Amino acid sequence: MTETASADVPTVRLVDHDGAVVGDVDVGLADDDLRELLRLMIRCRRLDRECWALQRQGELTVYPPFEGQEAAQVGSAFALGREDFVFPSFRELAAAIVRGVDVVEYLQYHRGTWHGGPYDPIASRFAPICVPVATQIVHAVGWAMGAKLDGIAACSLAYFGDGSASEGDFHEAANMAAVFRAPVVLFCQNNGWAISVPSSEQYAAPIAARAAGYGFPGVRVDGNDVLAVFAVTKEAVERARAGDGPTLIEAMTYRVGSHSTADDASRYRNDAEVEAWRERDPIDRYRTYLLGSGVIDHAFVRACDEEAAAWVAEIRAAVTALGEPPASEMFDHAYADPPATLRRQRRELLGDG
Repeated sequence: MTETASADVPTVRLVDHDGAVVGDVDVGLADDDLRELLRLMIRCRRLDRECWALQRQGELTVYPPFEGQEAAQVGSAFALGREDFVFPSFRELAAAIVRGVDVVEYLQYHRGTWHGGPYDPIASRFAPICVPVATQIVHAVGWAMGAKLDGIAACSLAYFGDGSASEGDFHEAANMAAVFRAPVVLFCQNNGWAISVPSSEQYAAPIAARAAGYGFPGVRVDGNDVLAVFAVTKEAVERARAGDGPTLIEAMTYRVGSHSTADDASRYRNDAEVEAWRERDPIDRYRTYLLGSGVIDHAFVRACDEEAAAWVAEIRAAVTALGEPPASEMFDHAYADPPATLRRQRRELLGDG
């Protein structure tokens, strides 16, 4: 089902806020996959809350929570193939989990022991965490252009927020993707706020409407409806792989928490707004739908909760046991052939080299 938004851009929705079916929910997923979506969303939220606690306890330096955005990340990442490549910002831990990234290695970035995380981006098809706003969009388009030239049947997907869509990098990437028909999906998680700046002060028309100006499709989807997110992303991925060029997806969701653990959202948001969005909770909505359709029962939900708790405990133990990175790392990744001055500094510090 769709509802009309401003500038006549419809919002795709298949399951309503209360779990009622309002569109074609046959998105090509088997029951096991439908259950897996819920399991992943529960696991992601449990870890997100644990990471917030770890930062408050001094185990992480800073952390950007994503509670409320589980459906947007899980649904879109679930639609990708193994060879497709993700280019994240700094809030895509849920997408990383879906893609099979080693979570402990991922969290080393937030612990301050490895810039970008030591996981292998080539093996995981998940680029390093990107903090500079919107630069990963250009990277995603560049990779997609290279894949097209190499004849690889794969696409890239760039995650970014509504604030990033106000940056020049977004426009440059979108234009380049259109001109070269790059196999890329531009996935905007519109969570309502660019740190303290609300959407109403960022743009006058839906972000998805911009795609028409570049000459490719733009879709606005209910980002708290995991099935709708999966469906529109799957279509965009198939379109990209078929050589039909890019798609811009604007997933309407909400950042329930602060921008990061260094931010106090209560200074610029009111509680009523947050509570209104909590009633649209993506996990509650999807769980209600699955229970009503008979795909799961309450025993399955309890099992997911218990499994997530045990898994998160293992992650906590592994993260808190991490030692300091070796001092040699500041030299190892700077030059293939270090200059004499750097070799001298290494000898002075480490006694080798």
